Amino acid sequence: MERRSTGALGEKLARNFLKKKGYGLVESNYRCREGEIDIIACQKDYLVFVEVRTRSNLKFGSPEESITGAKAEHLKKAALYYCQTHDKMSAPWRIDLVAVELDSANKLKRIELIQDAIEE
Repeated sequence: MERRSTGALGEKLARNFLKKKGYGLVESNYRCREGEIDIIACQKDYLVFVEVRTRSNLKFGSPEESITGAKAEHLKKAALYYCQTHDKMSAPWRIDLVAVELDSANKLKRIELIQDAIEE
């Protein structure tokens, strides 16, 4: 499976997983000049920006390990931009991570939610 297809599958699995955890989905694949946010959701009083990292093998590390400092900065800037352009500046927000691992047949092996994975 090519990288884009793996990512799309991971995002689909993450959306279903978040729904089951009580998150309300607001938007998917939000793009702006600052970057992209995979999923925007709400959970209780929080606006939650979710980065989904999917791996079909661990040769290059776990999904969690794939978040670089530069990627974290892009996510923070994109989240701030979203808040500023959507009248959400006063809403408390955070950035969560959903780590998805697939087996060799592209079946779900592990899915994990890490709240506040990237601090403001």
